[in-house]
Amino acid sequence: MFYYFCFMPKTRNVDIKESFLELEDALRITDSYRLKLRIQSLILTKENKFKERNQLAKFLGVSKSALQKWTEKYEKSGLEGLLTISSGGDRKTIIPESVHLKLKKKLEDSENPLRGYWDAVAWLKEHHQLEIKYHTLRAYLKRHFQSKLKTPRKSHYKKDEQAIKAFKKTP
Repeated sequence: MFYYFCFMPKTRNVDIKESFLELEDALRITDSYRLKLRIQSLILTKENKFKERNQLAKFLGVSKSALQKWTEKYEKSGLEGLLTISSGGDRKTIIPESVHLKLKKKLEDSENPLRGYWDAVAWLKEHHQLEIKYHTLRAYLKRHFQSKLKTPRKSHYKKDEQAIKAFKKTP
């Protein structure tokens, strides 16, 4: 025997402590689009513009779960907690400080430079026993040293060096 249950969604009553003026001031001051959405959700909830939370989520263009998380965050820590975005984290670097300094010296060395990112990968493996993926090292070098691949223009094989010197010395 099977039983079918029909559950009606519970309406959530959120007690918003701030006034409309405070919320509108916060909305005006905020530059971040992500934070503006959060403040707008509070304003629209306080105005009772929508019967259901999923209508509000659809209007704001966010998922129901995001709106649920914002509401829980507001109830726990208030407006200040809602307006702090804690995405990202403290990424640990894979290259130690000593190797970072040696990489910097190697990049600035005009006598024996790195010829490319693959050369840098091989150099780290050979001299420092660090195996780092090409794309990881490339991103690291670009982020920390603003490095780019620079290749000289090709020179014609029939180019006459004497003629160039004579041309440049001509008054």
